[in-house]
Amino acid sequence: MREATKTPARKMKSATAGANGRCGRPPRELAGEVEERILCAARQAFLDHGFEGASIDKIAVAARSGKATIYARFPNKQALFAAAVMRYGLAKTDRLQNYRPVGKTLEERFASIGVAFIQEVLTTEWIGLFRLAIAEESRFPEYGTVIIGTMRQRGGETMARLISEAADLDDLAKLPALRPDRLAKTARYFRDLILYPLLLRALSGEPLESLRGEIGSHVTERVAFFLGACRQSSLG
Repeated sequence: MREATKTPARKMKSATAGANGRCGRPPRELAGEVEERILCAARQAFLDHGFEGASIDKIAVAARSGKATIYARFPNKQALFAAAVMRYGLAKTDRLQNYRPVGKTLEERFASIGVAFIQEVLTTEWIGLFRLAIAEESRFPEYGTVIIGTMRQRGGETMARLISEAADLDDLAKLPALRPDRLAKTARYFRDLILYPLLLRALSGEPLESLRGEIGSHVTERVAFFLGACRQSSLG
């Protein structure tokens, strides 16, 4: 089949378009309705049964679709899994793209960005998909590379825009760390500092409810550290 000769990036291209992250049945007139049903059903099947237990037969039944329809879009279960994870992750990034920093002070605006990012990540479904992707990485490392690369790029671009918006209202925007040529790297520093500590704890099994209760103090502490470093021009 021609589909099987495509690269992982091309095979997942359609899965990255129009992500909305919802499992409700979209209107029939919308393009991609069948694919949306398949990806939604696949995501839930992988979460409920794991990679091995989520058969194409089960997914086809849940998606109200035939196996031939699924294989016409995804050459194998690995590609379907990668596309389902990608669709869900990009849906979260798309929501953040529409976010605007809030707060009267610079610290409040940066804190609002950090809280928004963490809240999108610390969900039962997203952590479950992360764990599955890590556990199954050895099965399809080429897909993992595409997923990680795409998510990091999209998330980094979103974070850079939000940081720029928050800093434009303050003299911080004039500092070297937030110059246009350094903004992307500075945004990665901020994302890593804010997001990864709680994400790693969630992936290791700590209760999400407990971690969510720490978001406010966690973000406040790290925003103060980050802004202090920016003002000393030690970033970038």
